[in-house]
Amino acid sequence: MYTSETTAEIISDLIQINNDRIDGYTRALENLKTDSDQDLRRLFEDYIQQTNQFNSELLPFAVIDGEGSGQRMHISGKLHRFWLELKASLSGHDRKSILEECERGEDASKKAYEKAIQESPDLPIHIVSIIRNHAQRQKAAHDHVRNLRDAAQ
Repeated sequence: MYTSETTAEIISDLIQINNDRIDGYTRALENLKTDSDQDLRRLFEDYIQQTNQFNSELLPFAVIDGEGSGQRMHISGKLHRFWLELKASLSGHDRKSILEECERGEDASKKAYEKAIQESPDLPIHIVSIIRNHAQRQKAAHDHVRNLRDAAQ
């Protein structure tokens, strides 16, 4: 049986990976060429907005007795940001390399949501429903980024 503290920890993990996703897409936006890749600019801005919405839906459940459960940094998120910065600096910021790194970040996010779903059987059904909804939308984003990467020259 899960306690409110365990629930808050699961939610905090998701919020942190979502924050990493926002940071990754923000950095990707910075690496896009200003005169091209407008489609990616709009897409990445949409994913940032989507992720902010995810966090706003999760945040009320990350509270224990009126206090936040604390933010723990995910190594996977740190590595994603590190690889995005490193590869972008080496690759000249081309479309394909940016999409490759965004997909790598989406992979980390997908794993975090899968883990949360595996740990969620005893969570309240409304929280599980939110997590599953986010996971489905995040997977769709992952698949879209992957398809764009595959189509990139």
